[in-house]
Amino acid sequence: MPSLRRVVYLKPLLASLGEAAPGNVSVGEFTYYDDPDHALAFFTRNLRYNFRNTGARLEIGRFCAFATDVHFMMPEANHAMAGLSTYPFGVLGGAFADAMPLSDYPWRPAGDTRIGHDVWIGTGALVLPGVAIGHGAVIGARAVVTRDVPAYAVAAGNPARIVRRRFDDATVARLLALSWWDWPLDRVIAAIPALVKGELDALGG
Repeated sequence: MPSLRRVVYLKPLLASLGEAAPGNVSVGEFTYYDDPDHALAFFTRNLRYNFRNTGARLEIGRFCAFATDVHFMMPEANHAMAGLSTYPFGVLGGAFADAMPLSDYPWRPAGDTRIGHDVWIGTGALVLPGVAIGHGAVIGARAVVTRDVPAYAVAAGNPARIVRRRFDDATVARLLALSWWDWPLDRVIAAIPALVKGELDALGG
């Protein structure tokens, strides 16, 4: 963003990488990453162990806000734990790899990581593989997200736990039905005062 050099929209950044872009990542419009030093390196610094051999994806919605040092751990970070040793012999090549092909290792199943729309993730948070974070959720600074977070919940801590819900169930249901993040941009812009002030009735839902 020309007016704020530490903030980068992730969808155009991903597109700008061309053939170097990770093919297992998708990002919605207006999702941004804020980092005073490495904003443009998000897809190389903040996606950890994204070797892309498991087929797992990272899917990020629209209008998300990621603070500095938010990291997403991909499934390739996981070591096989079903045996006596967790040492990744085969990854290191040579005689280690010859002794047993990687395809025979008892890897844990690799699931996709899904971040909903309008999700705010605080400074230094770590999202582990296969986690789903619902629309409108907030993840606290330095949280380690090891399990799914429901829509419009606030999660914090290590491991992250739900500390409160942002709204009651009826309000959450209305917000999910509205799905304002899918509206045409001119309608979103017109709705900004109501979205920011919490005037749900003004949104027509």
